Amino acid sequence: MSAPEFSRVERLDAIGSEPREVSISAKEPERAALASRFELIAIERLEGRFTVRKEAAGIGVRGRVTATVTQACSVTGDPIPAQVDEPVELRFVHPAGVRAAASDDDAYELAGEEIDTIEIEGGGIDLGEVAAETMVLALDPFPRAPRAAEVLREAGVISEEEARPANPFAALKAKLGGGA
Repeated sequence: MSAPEFSRVERLDAIGSEPREVSISAKEPERAALASRFELIAIERLEGRFTVRKEAAGIGVRGRVTATVTQACSVTGDPIPAQVDEPVELRFVHPAGVRAAASDDDAYELAGEEIDTIEIEGGGIDLGEVAAETMVLALDPFPRAPRAAEVLREAGVISEEEARPANPFAALKAKLGGGA
């Protein structure tokens, strides 16, 4: 597997139990490569602000990812601007059977809510990849431009509302030869 287009690795040996603020921002070539990977027209801005700290159960990452992107309409291909402002709460954990040397607490507790976990690979955690994946997951997977409905109608595609009779028994009544 090749290296991510937007990689900002925080080394495990540099992460302590005290919270540390980390801000990252993708450069133009990184944004262009990510846009290609995620089939977006463009990524104008991608930033992440995180608090990173070692916890009993692994490495806790909390923060926010913001982005400005241009997607293609899923019907027309027209450009659609989109904004992302998404909270992040993750826990990076060591692979099963591997225990962090710095962790002297055997209890692995989750916060009140369940937190997404990611297995640690190598000697660090990649906050650039966290930001990129958070951004793409926050986007509408089927964006529609204002003229999408018109284009679909012209192509003969009808909406669910148009396909469904107002009265569910109207179609049955018509088939049985009942009049209105």
